[in-house]
Amino acid sequence: MSRHRRPQGFQRTDRIADQIQRELARVLRFEMKDPRVDMVTIQDVRVSRDLSFADVYFTLLGRDADAGTEAEAVLGGAAGFLRSTLAQTLNTRTTPRLRFHYDLTPENASRLSQLIDEARAEDRAQSPDQEDQDHD
Repeated sequence: MSRHRRPQGFQRTDRIADQIQRELARVLRFEMKDPRVDMVTIQDVRVSRDLSFADVYFTLLGRDADAGTEAEAVLGGAAGFLRSTLAQTLNTRTTPRLRFHYDLTPENASRLSQLIDEARAEDRAQSPDQEDQDHD
């Protein structure tokens, strides 16, 4: 999820997104006391060009999609608090409104990896002679 679209370097929105990501990670770790969001990892932040919105993509360590949906609702409810905390550290005229999205990428990657492993095992079971020829 690279934000670096231009070869000449960072755009202003990229720098702001990076700052929001760092600050949100700090606030969620040290200031937010809700156990439903204690293992949140901020994966990516995308800020609109006019700085009106910031889409925050997160994952939960060792939790399932249901917990992710619940955490998304909790973070959405805390968006005002998080935005006011960000306003104190961001050097911008306005602070973007935060929209939280549970990122399913790690779960999907794990599921795809498992399917690939199963397919390879199935292929090996169907043609065991192929393996002997590969080692020669």
